Amino acid sequence: MATPERGASSQAPAKSLGGLLDRPEWLGPLMIGPAVLFIVLVVGIPFLLALYYSVSDISMGDRTMRFVGLKNFIAVAGTSNFQTSIVNTFVFAIVSQILVIVFGTALALALLREFRGKWFIRFLLLLPWVAPISLGTIGWLWIFDSTYSVLNWALEALGLITPQGWYMWLGIPYLAMGSVIAVHVWRILPLATVILLAGLSSIPQDIHDAALVDGAGYWRHLTQITVPLIRPIMLVAGLFGLVFAFTDMIVIFVLTRGGPYDTTQVLSTLAFFTGIQGGDIAEGAAIALFLFPMLLAVAIGFLRVARRAEVV
Repeated sequence: MATPERGASSQAPAKSLGGLLDRPEWLGPLMIGPAVLFIVLVVGIPFLLALYYSVSDISMGDRTMRFVGLKNFIAVAGTSNFQTSIVNTFVFAIVSQILVIVFGTALALALLREFRGKWFIRFLLLLPWVAPISLGTIGWLWIFDSTYSVLNWALEALGLITPQGWYMWLGIPYLAMGSVIAVHVWRILPLATVILLAGLSSIPQDIHDAALVDGAGYWRHLTQITVPLIRPIMLVAGLFGLVFAFTDMIVIFVLTRGGPYDTTQVLSTLAFFTGIQGGDIAEGAAIALFLFPMLLAVAIGFLRVARRAEVV
């Protein structure tokens, strides 16, 4: 008689757990719980620490911490490096995202069609996103090298430049900004293309067939049917891209380190150089926190526009 009792007692926890998972009010929190925990540990705690450090005088060489209020924010905002970095951040983010959305839409439209080798093209397209960005950026550092640049060699072979007219891609301000934007577009383009391709695939075929029957040409079909239908998806892709552009520092850190003459310095790299390499953790945290209201405003604006586009 003891064996059935043990069997019944062992089945009770399993039944109770199964019943718990069958209840919607418990299943949802259990499924989303790990993601929330990850965000709290990776984003929430560092954000609170940054808030705490930004109103103190903490530094690498001093173990004591005193409350200083908004002194760090005022000191940072008055420097020319910070003001230049804000302008560079917006130029870097906005220009790169315009290019990403334009090229991503073109690639998504091309990949929507059936052709031989489509799987191989998709594989090549995803490589920049799945490959380690530091290794990819080091490869671009060689491409832009002023002495051994394969890009300059190709331009010379095509007769577009002379041996004495090789470009210093990372040494001239406007070329340096163009170079870091190009590499960032190369990195983010696969993500935007996949998002836009999913949006294009969700458009019912009946809509395309009706436009074809009505005699709509390619450009009219594209501008009046396809683009309006995927506009919310384009805004989501642009939002993700802007968040990456505002917060990412790897491309600029590897290629230019903010140079020449701080012409490619953005807020994320300035915060790193000030807080980590410079040892002034308090001012570095204050610089990093300037990104928060900008990103919040961008996210709210994009989501409102996307919601209106869905309603229309």
